[in-house]
Amino acid sequence: MGHKKDKKNEKKEKNSIKANEPHIAELNYEEVEYKKDKLSKDFYESELTKLQEELIKLQEWVKIKKEKVVVIFEGRDAAGKGGAIKTITEILNPRFCRIVALGVPTEREKTQWYFQRYVAHLPAAGEMVFFDRSWYNRAGVEKVMGFCTNEEYVEFLRSCPEFERMLIRSGIKIVKYWFSVSDKEQEKRFHERLEDPRKRWKLSPMDVESRNRWVEYSKAKDEMFAHTDTKQCPWYVVHADDKKRARLNCIHHLLSLIPYEDLTPPPIDLPERKDDKSYVRPPITEQTFVPDLY
Repeated sequence: MGHKKDKKNEKKEKNSIKANEPHIAELNYEEVEYKKDKLSKDFYESELTKLQEELIKLQEWVKIKKEKVVVIFEGRDAAGKGGAIKTITEILNPRFCRIVALGVPTEREKTQWYFQRYVAHLPAAGEMVFFDRSWYNRAGVEKVMGFCTNEEYVEFLRSCPEFERMLIRSGIKIVKYWFSVSDKEQEKRFHERLEDPRKRWKLSPMDVESRNRWVEYSKAKDEMFAHTDTKQCPWYVVHADDKKRARLNCIHHLLSLIPYEDLTPPPIDLPERKDDKSYVRPPITEQTFVPDLY
């Protein structure tokens, strides 16, 4: 009897431990290491091809239905925002999609309504716009680095949800992604940038300083989420320590949020080119060619 009782207690104890374990969605991913096997190159490229084909369908639907889509990418430095945007947009028609990555505001822009310089880049009908950082600079880098006053910061947290609701009411679809990267992975990527001359431009003194203020940025992000993670315009967190997984998960999720249809036109029959015998090509020596060095 005692033995059976012990087994029952052991089972109860196991269940209680399991029940008290935090759900992954509740964890602060930036403080947790996720160890998964790396995706094989073949699998990644195969899945990416499928998703990119769907992105083409999404863009065609946006264009034909005259929809307006804004996708915001935020996160710490070296979180993989730019790589994800590039992966999404590289196969899209650039006439109907744009990447917006604004620099430091000019002296004139500093005197404007804060959201004014971003409004100029919002989509017209049939367009998709991808913000590589956005108006949320005020809640992150400007707050932490002291580039705005406390009054300006508080006003932003108060007015931002209403600003986004106003855009939504006007017919703009807004999707907000936060790319979450761990301290260890960020440091690894910083070193990679230092060692690769092609990527060194990505690392600025501001990025280095941001590492010294890791906790301040964490607090600022928590405060930002508390005020702007609304029902109408929620934040979606992407686990970004694995770049390939982050890209696939982000694209898959984006496609799942918009109820698009396949409106891609049928393939075009390519007729044979007619040969016009009357055309005489000018002498090749009259043209300037790029040297064949390779």
